[in-house]
Amino acid sequence: MKKFSNTIKITSSALLALCMVFLMSACANSNSQPEQSQTTEQTTVQPTTMSEEEINDQKLDKFISNMTLEEKVGQMFYVRCPDEDAVKQVSEYNIGGYILFGRDFDGKTKDEVINDIQSYQDEADIPLLIGVDEEGGTVVRVSSNPNLRETPFLSPKDTYSNGGWDAIEQDANDKADLLLSLGINVNMAPVCDMTSNEYGFMYDRSFSSDVDMEDRYVRTVVETSKAKKLGTVLKHFPGYGNNSDTHTGIAHDDRDYSEFENTDFKPFYQGIESGADCILVSHNIVNCMDSEYPASLSQKVHNILRNDFKFDGVIMTDDLIMDAITEFTGDEAAAVTAAKCGNDLLCCSSVETQYPAVLEAVQNGEIPESQVDASVKRILKWKQNLGIFNIDTYQKKVRTTEPTDVVVSEE
Repeated sequence: MKKFSNTIKITSSALLALCMVFLMSACANSNSQPEQSQTTEQTTVQPTTMSEEEINDQKLDKFISNMTLEEKVGQMFYVRCPDEDAVKQVSEYNIGGYILFGRDFDGKTKDEVINDIQSYQDEADIPLLIGVDEEGGTVVRVSSNPNLRETPFLSPKDTYSNGGWDAIEQDANDKADLLLSLGINVNMAPVCDMTSNEYGFMYDRSFSSDVDMEDRYVRTVVETSKAKKLGTVLKHFPGYGNNSDTHTGIAHDDRDYSEFENTDFKPFYQGIESGADCILVSHNIVNCMDSEYPASLSQKVHNILRNDFKFDGVIMTDDLIMDAITEFTGDEAAAVTAAKCGNDLLCCSSVETQYPAVLEAVQNGEIPESQVDASVKRILKWKQNLGIFNIDTYQKKVRTTEPTDVVVSEE
């Protein structure tokens, strides 16, 4: 019995010791658990979700990387539609778009205009920007043809005088409906210039010399057009003021920079905020910004748009055939200089000479190919926003025609 009792004591002691070891071990594990958990949390890589914009950027980058240099340079040309061989020129230079003038509409029926424009689009690998100046008043390329509209559009001033802001909005809607029905996807408007000089070149084309009125006008036109998927172009940056006509010669602007900040810049800010995808730069030499180069050829002026305005849309030149440019520099040099200083779209009337010059400048390194890629990306984004270019559909089209040459990522 005594022996049995001793056994029980020994067993109990052993059990007690085991319990103590177990408890100490549990405490130790409990104390170390948060540290292990914390370490795990620090080393775990959380999956990232890309935004739609980031995904689209990747698709565009890949798409552009598969384009030839000739195709990329061609996208930068926004060409005055020629009288002859307009269809041939589309594929010959891989152009980004055509701008149409009164001669392209004179005497034609609606069906004839539609068929002409469709023939250009059918020839294009990447859908074209088809633009026109349909400001109203003195600049009416389309509505001046009675086959296309019973009466030409009134000037913005007269439209407002007749019906106020409701009339301005209705006017923008009517222009969008007419242009889009013909296959035109860009209206080279609104005019953002302000001038108080009734004898000035831009007076009849401008809406108001009052900043608040001009801001509201620009906002109404841009937002109304954008809702219809009609492209708009804010012009003529940095503001024309009372300067002379650059179609016929060089114009110098001697105003202080503060005047631009207080007046001329504001409608452009408003247009950007309202969603405009493109800004056209004038040929004026604005001394307070760059006394050496016209604004359209000035790196300094383009830096204002990119750095101060934070504008990442398409920047376009005014027509490079204007006397203000041809007097300043040669035809070929103008296109190269315009591309070098930061223009994405080169508005031109002589693509047959200007395209080879720009292509050569990229090939010899004078213009970085990376800069061309950035311009093409902005142009393609604009085409996406207008609903004329679908990158996924286009990739499928290329895969069926050239399956061995195109590598398509699986998204």
